[in-house]
Formats: sequence, C-alpha cells, structure tokens
Amino acid sequence: MPDPPARPGGWRAWRNRLAASRGFQSWASRMPVLRGRARREGAALFDLVAGFAQSQVLRALVELEILHTLREGPQDAADLAPQVGLTEDRTRLLLDAGTALGLLERTRGGYLATARGAALLGVPGLEAMILHHEVLYRDLADPVALLRGTAETELAAFWPYVFGAGAAEDPGQAARYSALMADTQALVAEEALRHLRLDGVRHLMDVGGGTGVFLAHAARAAPGARLTLFDLPHVADAARSRFAAEGLAERTTVVPGSFRDGPLPPGADAISLVRVLYDHADATVAALLAKVAAALPPGGRVIVAEPMTGGARPHVPGDVYFALYCLAMRTGRARSAAEIAALLAAAGFADIRVRRTDRAYVTGVVEARRPLA
Repeated sequence: MPDPPARPGGWRAWRNRLAASRGFQSWASRMPVLRGRARREGAALFDLVAGFAQSQVLRALVELEILHTLREGPQDAADLAPQVGLTEDRTRLLLDAGTALGLLERTRGGYLATARGAALLGVPGLEAMILHHEVLYRDLADPVALLRGTAETELAAFWPYVFGAGAAEDPGQAARYSALMADTQALVAEEALRHLRLDGVRHLMDVGGGTGVFLAHAARAAPGARLTLFDLPHVADAARSRFAAEGLAERTTVVPGSFRDGPLPPGADAISLVRVLYDHADATVAALLAKVAAALPPGGRVIVAEPMTGGARPHVPGDVYFALYCLAMRTGRARSAAEIAALLAAAGFADIRVRRTDRAYVTGVVEARRPLA
C-alpha cells in the first residue's frame, strides 16, 4: 500500500480516496482481514439506499393490521391473502419483506409476529404515527427543495389545522391526532420522569401541556405537589376531563392562555416545557424562557423535555428524523442539549444540567434553576 501523501486533508482525505476507489474496494473484498468490514460497510450503505422501501413495508404491515393478525398464531399466505385483500403472491412478498425486517418469522404453521413485531403494537401511538407518516413522506419527496426552503409542505399547514380553527371543521381528525399526541406524550413523560426527581416540588406548572398527559404522570412522581396546566383554551376541557378521570381534579388547575400574549401565571416553584421549544423559532423560545424566569421564584426550577439533536455527536433520531420533521413543519427546529442550555443561560438560569436519558429517540432532558440572588 502507498504511504499517505502529505497534502491538505491529511490521512482522512487519503482514506476517502482509497475508499472511493473501485479497485481498492475489489481488493479489500478479497482480503481476509478486510473482507468482514467491507461487507458490513456495504450492507450499511444498502440499508441507507433501501430505507424508504423498508419504511413502506412497515406502513403496509400496519395499515393491513398484519402484525395484529399474526400476533397470536401463524398463518400462511394463502389463508391471509383474502383477509388483507391481496393476491396470494403479493401477500407472500409482503410477509417475506416483514420477515427480512425482523417483524415476522416463518414457522411450520406459516408466518408469525416476532417479539419485535409484537412490541411495536405495545408502544402507545406508534401505529398511528407510522400511518401519519404519509404526510411527512410527501414533504420529503424533494429533500433539496425542503432544505432550500422552496417547498410548500403539508406539515406546515397540518398541525395548525388540526389544533387551530380546523378542529371545528373536522373534529374527528382533531380527536384522532389529539389522541396520537397524548399517546406519544406518555412515552416522553415516562422517559423524562425516569431521569428526574421531583422531590421538594410544591407546585408544578406545565406550560403548553396539552391535555395533561405529562402532569398526570408527574402527579405520581410528586404526590404532594399542586399542579397547573397552562395552554390554549381549546384543550382546557380535555385536560379537565383527564384530571377528573384520574382523580386529580382537586390537585389541578387549568389556566387557558397563550404564552405569546402575556406573562405566565405566577405561583409555581417548578415549570415544565414538554415538547414545546422545538415547535418554535429561537426568538420565540428566548421570549418564552424569559417569561418562565419571571414567573419562577429564586431557586425555582425549569424542566425541558423533548427530542434533541446530538450536537457535536449527531445521531439518527435527532439529526435525521426530528430535524427533518421540524424542517417540514416550518415553525421551529430540533436543538441539541447544548443549544437549549445556552438559551437557558441567556434567560438568566443557572445550575444547568443535561440529564442523560436511555432513549434519545423518545426525549432528552435539560433542567436549570433561577439563581437565588
């Protein structure tokens, strides 16, 4: 092998020239020491190329409820075909594709859901989110136009429609996606509260708390605390209904309002912002955090929980999925924990701590306190 030449880019540029060489690839695939790595790198590249096809197989399995059907017992393609409205050969194609993805397995009796396939059914809101992705995929059809900001995206109109005036036009759709948001919010609440301690919190206010999912979970983690939900008026009734159903009516107060229009209600010694910041631009976030600081007493605590990018160490959940989803929504952006910490510091908060979570694809957590003096 030739020595790496001394030139701009150093050894990494030399490495990349080798990796891009068809002759080197052919040689590496024959060398016992390099063959395994060459095979793994090739398979990883093909997974990137085939990613969209894989996600569409997943969507078909969910839409046709095949995982539900095959959760309890196996069926072969001939028996399943009339149930899903496909020909036998197309059904077998889909079942084999699901097997390749690890969601199904072949048994003597036909095809059966794997533990991974069954687990998908147990994740709150995941099936609804997979079906909802048809909107996201249309927005990603021209990724360069999306990145240049020249694409009109459906998601930019979708969420304001569902949760704004459009809810009155199609209450069924609003109800479906309110349920989706509540289901996925439960995952965020569980993950965040697993890494937070609410000991000593006397009054927790959840700003932008929707129908009260996070507060209902927090109530169990802080059994003696008062709870306040602050959000737009159209979610107030749903939040009150949730609190009443969970026996929390006496501990909770629902305050309708918008953080854009005025100060936040005072009185809480802790304020949570759960999946709120990434919906908004930096200027809006800075203004909101200033209002949070003004509403808290000295020593008061702010908790930020939402999906985050990896910052200096990009990862797929934050820097691929949530980054592009936020880009398509055109209202905010996914941020790293370090960026959120900087925004908190600029708002006057101190003792800023990034809590490492186990599932970055669910949420990250950053908390801080208002200085005592």
